[in-house]
Amino acid sequence: MRISSNFDSGNIRVISTHSESDIQLAINKDNQSDFYQWFHFKLDTRPWISHRLTITDLEKSAYPEGWKNYQAVASYDRQEWFRVETEFDGNNLIIEHTPEQGQIYFAYFAPYGYERHLDLLAWAQTNDLCEETFLGNTLDGRDMSMLTIGEPGEGKKAIWITARQHPGETMAEWLVEGLLERLLDEDDGLARLLLDKAVFYVVPNMNPDGSVRGHLRTNAKGVNLNREWATPSMDNSPEVFLVTEKMQQTGVDLFLDMHGDEALPYNFVAGSEGNPNYDRRIAQLESTFKNALLTATPEFQDVFGYDKDEPGKANMTVATNAIAHAFSCLAYTLEMPFKDNIEIPDTAYGWSPIRCKQLGQDVLVAIRAVVDELR
Repeated sequence: MRISSNFDSGNIRVISTHSESDIQLAINKDNQSDFYQWFHFKLDTRPWISHRLTITDLEKSAYPEGWKNYQAVASYDRQEWFRVETEFDGNNLIIEHTPEQGQIYFAYFAPYGYERHLDLLAWAQTNDLCEETFLGNTLDGRDMSMLTIGEPGEGKKAIWITARQHPGETMAEWLVEGLLERLLDEDDGLARLLLDKAVFYVVPNMNPDGSVRGHLRTNAKGVNLNREWATPSMDNSPEVFLVTEKMQQTGVDLFLDMHGDEALPYNFVAGSEGNPNYDRRIAQLESTFKNALLTATPEFQDVFGYDKDEPGKANMTVATNAIAHAFSCLAYTLEMPFKDNIEIPDTAYGWSPIRCKQLGQDVLVAIRAVVDELR
């Protein structure tokens, strides 16, 4: 029996492997950080034997509430990720599973690997309406890449979409993959309409270093990128610095930042209500966007989510607030669950890549509802 995680986005520490019924594991912290929650590892073992894997010391993890009613995902082929029997006792996550093959992977959520990220960029830029742009390098020397979709023109809106500031929130890039598939479909009427009215600037992975390193929340230096938008720097947060530099060149009429939430089993959005320049125009745009998404898909709801900031009390280091303020535009953080959408549960797969991608396509419906009113 062997457990390994020395691969793209791998993260686990082996404490002991006395027997199949007593495997003790722990999650490594993000580099130079106390955040830990993301795990991804491979088990080599004998099939058709019941295994009990215990991931310990989770009372001190980044989001202990995230383990309640959570089920881990597993895969034999790294393509199909299904949920496995999991329980949480307040400190230990216990996975019980009888593997059908000799090798099986376990993860916090379906991984979105760096090679798949590169494949997504390469596929997208083959479309005549899409161009890949190199913005600069991360701290580990990886590319910060942006996709520009559509032809710039007089009166066209600038729509920015970013994902995966927090690298363990892989559902964010799955969503972007679905959104791009529809937006680049030349036979899709909605896509053609939107590209007549707007240019899309898409950063599918804001944190490639953290993604490869197997981090939950930070970049290579242990910096939480979604607290860097007030004063980004090339020393600490080149990812944010490079993107905001480009935003100054293009302008921003709509900004969507894609995330995942560990604890809440819902899809929801968080706006910029606490911003100093929040006004009726932005409030009306928010309402129109939400109502359109509610109509487009039952996967979205607007009852459960984060508490709204009091007027003037927004955290201006957060992307949504910073960009909404800088450009006086509609800006939303879209959150998806690590668990399942409790309103439409799927016992076999939970919230999954397929559902993320469909939500990404449905987001374009909500963008259509506001595109004419953005400026």
